[in-house]
This record gives sequence, C-alpha cells and structure tokens, in this order.
Amino acid sequence: MKLLLASRNKKKLGELRRILLAEGVAGVEVLGLDDVPPFPEAPETDPTFEGNALAKARDAFNATGLPSVADDSGIAIDALNGMPGVLSARWSGVHGNDLANTELVLGQLRDVPDERRGAAFVCTAAFVAGPGVETVVRGEWRGTITREPKGENGFGYDPIFRPEGHEVTSAELSPEEKDKLSHRGRALRLLLPHLRELAQR
Repeated sequence: MKLLLASRNKKKLGELRRILLAEGVAGVEVLGLDDVPPFPEAPETDPTFEGNALAKARDAFNATGLPSVADDSGIAIDALNGMPGVLSARWSGVHGNDLANTELVLGQLRDVPDERRGAAFVCTAAFVAGPGVETVVRGEWRGTITREPKGENGFGYDPIFRPEGHEVTSAELSPEEKDKLSHRGRALRLLLPHLRELAQR
C-alpha cells in the first residue's frame, strides 16, 4: 500500500519511514511530493497547526487518491507568547531560512534569563484516506532555548532547543534518539493505528 507524506523534506520522509520500521508496520511504501505528479498546493494560511496540516493532507488526497499524511510543526516560545508558532518556518521573513530564523529568535531572547527560556516543539499530523476518513493528532516536546546553536543533526530550530532532561540540543541527538522523543515522532505514533489498518488492506 502506498502512503503519501505531503512533504518534500527528505528528513521528514526518513523519520516516518524509520518510525514505521521500528514499530513493525510492514507493507506501507512512503512517498513524498517529489514522487507524484505536481498539483496546486494551498498556502498555509490557517492560524492553527491543526488547520494547516488537515488542509495539506486533504489537498494531497484529493489530487492523488492516495492515503495522505501531512504535518504542520513549529516552535512555541514562552517568552514570545507562543510565537513563532505557525510562523516558525518564515519567522525571519524568508521561508525555510533556518539560520536566519534561529538567529532572530536568539536575538529576541538575548536579555531573557535562563529560567524564562522555556519552549515547546509542536507537531500536528493529519491523516486523510477518503471522505469522512480524517484524523488529526498533536505531539509536543518541551525544553528550553539555548544561547547559541549546537549540533549538526536535525533542522529548523533543533540546534537551539535543549529537550527537558537532556544536556544537549536536539541537533546533537542521533536520528534514532530524536525519533523516540520528538514532537513529530509523538504525533506520528498517534497515527499508527490508522497506518497499521492501512497496511492490512
């Protein structure tokens, strides 16, 4: 059975494939947007992670007919009243410029003391497999914002996010360690009952 992950991000594709393998879900071939014919993708204009994820999954299913998963994720920083939130990927004004985004956040938090640098990575994942066959789940990963980036693994805000209970950033964790802990890993695991059912068809 083919499953479409509505993303071109190879790291997200790898993460979903690793989770399915680790959880023993066989018989599901994960495709990305680069593996299917192009289709119009609606802009992410919903004010919530849930709304954006569901819109992307619906677009992908309607265009391809394949069961589809989409996620919307970002970081919610306590001292910034939950921002960047859904604007995380374009916080600096340029979509997907990880370095500029992290530098802007560090600048905004320069005078914030360590005890007030709490944050959470948030991921909502939507699964759409037909009219009325829709599920949206949410995973969160608490931690703090560091004062400088560290680590080469991961992407986005990983180099400046230190998970609770750890002395390293999420960019210093191995992919397998991060899969077990991360917001995306938590959200995708909540979809496993639906993906197992899909694999058994």
